Amino acid sequence: MLRNILIIFAAGLALASCKEKIKLTTDKLYGKWNYIKVENPFAHPPDSVKSDELKIQKPYILFSKDSLQMWWGGGILSRGSYTVSGDSIQYKEILAGGQTRVFPMVVTKITDKDIVFETTGEEGSLVTAVKGK
Repeated sequence: MLRNILIIFAAGLALASCKEKIKLTTDKLYGKWNYIKVENPFAHPPDSVKSDELKIQKPYILFSKDSLQMWWGGGILSRGSYTVSGDSIQYKEILAGGQTRVFPMVVTKITDKDIVFETTGEEGSLVTAVKGK
């Protein structure tokens, strides 16, 4: 019985490791990505932003050559610079008073049309966005 469980577990690990790794490049990120879904899976209890709120606030993330801006409700919510490494975006946010903080955004999916990325921690978010025109 234990042998069968170990075989199933090993097979599951093998299948999970076959998942294609994402290799980000700045070229893939360039442009405006309109948020269509924002979830907060690590909050207690888990939460999400209502679709009506997203339609009203029109949030998006804008990547240029070396800068990143997050927009919400017609204004800049956050801005800074970024670098990419593997499947992660290292975002260096500029805070009030010239201070900065760095945090990763892990990209779990990216195509020419959509992107899914997440931040971690209790205030972390899982964002799905579509490429703007």
